Amino acid sequence: MKALVLGAGVVGTATAWYLAARGHEVTVIDRREAPGLETSFANGGQISACHAEPWANPEAPAQILKWLWRDDAPLLFRLRMDPRQWTWGASFLLECLPARTRRNIGDIVKLALYSRASLAELRSETRIEYDRLDLGILHYYTDPRVFEGAVRAASVMREYGLDREVKTVDEAISIEPALAMARARIVGATYTATDESGDAHLFTVRLAKLAEARGATFAMGRTVEAIRAEGGRVSGVVVRDAAGREEALAADAYVIALGSYSPLLARHLGLALPVYPAKGYSATVPVTDPARAPRVSLTDDEAKIVLSRLGERLRIAGTAELSGYSTELNLVRCDALIRRAREIFPGVADYERASFWTGLRPSTPSNVPLVGATRYPNLFLNTGHGTLGWTLACGSGRALADIISGRPPEVDFRFTH
Repeated sequence: MKALVLGAGVVGTATAWYLAARGHEVTVIDRREAPGLETSFANGGQISACHAEPWANPEAPAQILKWLWRDDAPLLFRLRMDPRQWTWGASFLLECLPARTRRNIGDIVKLALYSRASLAELRSETRIEYDRLDLGILHYYTDPRVFEGAVRAASVMREYGLDREVKTVDEAISIEPALAMARARIVGATYTATDESGDAHLFTVRLAKLAEARGATFAMGRTVEAIRAEGGRVSGVVVRDAAGREEALAADAYVIALGSYSPLLARHLGLALPVYPAKGYSATVPVTDPARAPRVSLTDDEAKIVLSRLGERLRIAGTAELSGYSTELNLVRCDALIRRAREIFPGVADYERASFWTGLRPSTPSNVPLVGATRYPNLFLNTGHGTLGWTLACGSGRALADIISGRPPEVDFRFTH
């Protein structure tokens, strides 16, 4: 079968890898000059099944109201005259109901565990390297109420097989001694020993090379202009190269893996995808004191940021801003990342030499991604992964390759149909 994957981020690249592994002829289309240069480029660097608690949870509405006028708020809604944003926001509030939150946690945990296992198999098979640290992920809390909510969420995750354990302050510092600098501020922690960290961009680039070695083609520098349908099926896509030349491409199966841009393309086919961009930020700083800098990947739940050690660099990433498709850096939000990291880990990195980045996370109101079929029998979705693109990439790519190949997926998940 000839398959066309639209999007060369970590999700699209993983999809291409698994499709090629099943013997399909795969071409990946992307407007950038190389794979992994959008949302996968400088993210938080975590394979984090422990992040299965969605943004939409019973505590979220009160938190958002509290943060509404703060330009540096961890989760910021910038209200726009955009019907898609208002529709997404209304659906988000609905997903905050306790029963829906619990169901969404279950779906995310199941796919995340499957994805993590799939990544381990891929790594064993290919020996791919990406500044990986197999030290788990530690969430620390500086607000007692936030910690209480995390304890409840961790209990639900354990019911689905995730080893997210509640830890005391002393136990947290034993796991990551760098936290001793902030002992007086920390009220508790949770720890998932089987999670890991690494460089998602490096992983994507190297996996693309491995996919090419298996026969996949990466056609870069081509913008997807339109998807055409005829007789109830997709008949082809129109792409435009950097010189403005247009070309029509045809395949047997098509995969939309364009992240936040997926709904803009799908709507011309009458498909209303509940995906909206959540703008995230990161700062990468050189480590100056390796002995005191953290090595375990950390999540600061109150500030909604993560910290990952990538070789001799420290990646500080997080926050979410729902403000449309702008990728302009907001320096207030950049400074908030550095300020928080400096407060908790003073003197471990050269914070004055921070390299800032922003990207658009494709987010559904539930945080559950859209993976599976559409009403067009040869068009498939792999989008809407939010902050968990790398965490879920191998699992969703592998499962979708099974669906396209006519095989039942090996994971119990709410696939689209």
